Amino acid sequence: MARKRRTRKIMLGGLQIGGGASVVVQSMAKTDTCDVASTVAQIKRLQAAGCEAVRVAVLNSEAADAVKKIKSRIKIPLIADIHFDHKLALTVMENGVDGLRINPGNIGSKQKIKEVVSAAKDKGTPIRIGVNAGSLEKDILRKYKHPTARALVESAGRHIKILEDLKFRAIKVSLKASDVMKTVEAYRLFAEKFSYPTHIGISEAGPAFSGTVKSAVGLGMLLSEGIGDTMRVSLT
Repeated sequence: MARKRRTRKIMLGGLQIGGGASVVVQSMAKTDTCDVASTVAQIKRLQAAGCEAVRVAVLNSEAADAVKKIKSRIKIPLIADIHFDHKLALTVMENGVDGLRINPGNIGSKQKIKEVVSAAKDKGTPIRIGVNAGSLEKDILRKYKHPTARALVESAGRHIKILEDLKFRAIKVSLKASDVMKTVEAYRLFAEKFSYPTHIGISEAGPAFSGTVKSAVGLGMLLSEGIGDTMRVSLT
């Protein structure tokens, strides 16, 4: 087994990611984030099972407001999954979330991106860039014809540059596809090119049995090569 690759250190709340730290086990709540009681109950069950960080979907302002109550009732770092609306990102940071999962290029204008990055700097909030084979930029798909491993890495590099141009480097990256080998190759290519920590997983791996097998193969290969700083098993 290869020695773990040393990546740039970031902090997710009080939890170190990268920089030689052990791999962190992460999960995602399946509840409606607006339902605070159910979400907290599920997160506590995840905590008891050994989960070290958790992500919740923030689809609207009600969910963004609920983050504050959820955060106050759990013991592990809380990550907000934001799509398209930069105001939701600003709200959840104000409400104490420990990390963001966004794609800067999908947040809107440069000014909106600047607002999010400025708040993230002020709050010390890291940003995970989540690249997925199913939602690559149209021009990248035209270039590669298919969502190849290199296409995933190019998309990640594009989003990284947006943040780096704003002098922001508290970045973590994920590159996911449902195809195991494509995902593994994407992470290998990324690790050769960048020093940012990575969140590893196989996108929508499938139902319990087959999904567990696919995830075990993909994650096992990456971890054996020293790649990965946080990890999650994603089942359909």
